[in-house]
Amino acid sequence: MMSLLPTQPNKDGEPLKLREQAYEGYTKSLLAQEIKPGQFITQRQLVEITGFPLGAIRELVPRLEAEGLIRTAPQRGMQVPQVDLNLVRNAYQYREFIEVAAVRLFATSADPKLVAAIRARHEEILERFERGDEGGLMQDAEAVDLHLHEAIISGLGNDIITQAYRVNWIKIKLIRLAETRLYVPMIPSVIGDHMTIISALEARDPDAAAKAMQAHIEVARRRAVNME
Repeated sequence: MMSLLPTQPNKDGEPLKLREQAYEGYTKSLLAQEIKPGQFITQRQLVEITGFPLGAIRELVPRLEAEGLIRTAPQRGMQVPQVDLNLVRNAYQYREFIEVAAVRLFATSADPKLVAAIRARHEEILERFERGDEGGLMQDAEAVDLHLHEAIISGLGNDIITQAYRVNWIKIKLIRLAETRLYVPMIPSVIGDHMTIISALEARDPDAAAKAMQAHIEVARRRAVNME
């Protein structure tokens, strides 16, 4: 999972730090599918799952509600977000708005050494696929996939966008877990999309980079709603 933003302790240091730990515990449990999309859950169940005290969980809930990672259902308690067409539409639309603009800037500002390193990681994944070396390949391919997108967003140097992107990434990950997890046979297609983006970055061509990114996100969106 993406690392969280550095915590900013309050005057005694501990409560805010504990809330941040509880947040990470919740998101890890969500992505590990210990907490299921659409599940109704109580604060005490969150205590049991995450291992954090009730006070930290109570302070955590408003943040989760604000980020759309949990909602309060009248007379039924709290509900984990469902993976549905509305979530897919919103999450991928957000990706398109942010990443297409971000990759334009990245194409003109990225360190060539960083772009070269990104290409090398992608080529390694393709080589392993062609050799039939599937041991840990899917997990490594997902990490390489995420690294490209993280680098592009980080290149903006905007903490507000970075944090909002991380929240949206959690939702994208939930969609992938439910519908379209990156399976080994899909690797050439996904990495191929990335290679087109990388080539545009190497050429310092913002229009080509934006076009390639938009196409890449659209393919992922269509796959998520089973249109591929």
